[in-house]
Amino acid sequence: MAEDVVNEIVATVLEVSVEAGKRVEVGDTLVLLESMKMEIPVLAEDAGVLAEVKVNVGDVIQAGDIIATYQQD
Repeated sequence: MAEDVVNEIVATVLEVSVEAGKRVEVGDTLVLLESMKMEIPVLAEDAGVLAEVKVNVGDVIQAGDIIATYQQD
């Protein structure tokens, strides 16, 4: 089953730690965001293989934007 990782705050993407086709485990860092001078890691909540990463370093993303999509185990 495909699952989207949805952003919860307005933020700038500082780092993308994953790429499409790679396996992630629970707790792996997907991206690092910056908001209000705080660095916020976005972690995988489930294990699976990333189908698509929809953000790039420097992107300003809004609440509700999809960060990545992956196939759960």
